[in-house]
Amino acid sequence: MKGNSLGMRLWKARIVYLFIAPYFILFIFFQLIPLVWSLVLSFHSWSGLGEMTFVGMDNYRTLVTDDLFQLVLGNTVFYWIVSVITIIPISLMLASIINSPWLKRRNFVQTMMFLPYIISWVAAALVFRMLFDHEVGLVNIAISSLGLQPQPWLVSTRLSKIPISILIIWRLVPWYMLIIYSGLKSVDYQFYEAAVLEGANAFQRMVKITIPLISTILFFCFITLTIECFRIFAQPHALTRGGPGNSSMSIVQYLYINGFEFFKLGYASTVGYALALILLIVSAFQLRVMIKRNKEMNF
Repeated sequence: MKGNSLGMRLWKARIVYLFIAPYFILFIFFQLIPLVWSLVLSFHSWSGLGEMTFVGMDNYRTLVTDDLFQLVLGNTVFYWIVSVITIIPISLMLASIINSPWLKRRNFVQTMMFLPYIISWVAAALVFRMLFDHEVGLVNIAISSLGLQPQPWLVSTRLSKIPISILIIWRLVPWYMLIIYSGLKSVDYQFYEAAVLEGANAFQRMVKITIPLISTILFFCFITLTIECFRIFAQPHALTRGGPGNSSMSIVQYLYINGFEFFKLGYASTVGYALALILLIVSAFQLRVMIKRNKEMNF
């Protein structure tokens, strides 16, 4: 009886399942199957042609001792740290300006600030490549006009990560500004009025009122920015090709090179799962810190 009842309910709701079926079909063929297949590949050596050779945990053991992987992991962590300590504070500051009652033409200002985000990564990277060109780039021209020495931004192992970091900041600040601005809209302005009456300055209002009331949104930005930074690819690939000397290469770029230039598909899959594991550990740690903080605040 229960089986028949379940079957009848499914049959009655067949139109609903028909409409949502395309999503699940696409998910199965373009996400679930590649996910499982890449896991299988990580235990094999395969160039994409010929027979696959089972190697067990050899790819993972190679990854642990791979000096180049450790280098690109360090590069990616550098992008993450620089992005976190700059993007979220700048986004918070800009969102606070947009949310200020004294700002005129708020919609126009908000639109202009958001424009960098609608530009594709590749197009923005090509523009930044021209700006930071060591011979004719506008950045070095401006530096020379100040009497300073032009710098080889894109061809120096010491400086190559700086233009990429600036590009990431310039491109992502508008998006996180919009997210934080949506959170600021939910804060009652009476809190700020009361703080002003008590003599609190702008910095005190930011620390004592704004940040605590939107801490959940800031934490969401922290997690999504972490994921975004660990999966960057277009920025270093278009600006420096990961060079010079792999000094600006990211993890995803290293995965791409192994998979589609060296045709080490098994090892590339291993890099992909190592990246997923890193993101899982970092996100779990961030979530645990946030839960602990919320419990302390509720207490």
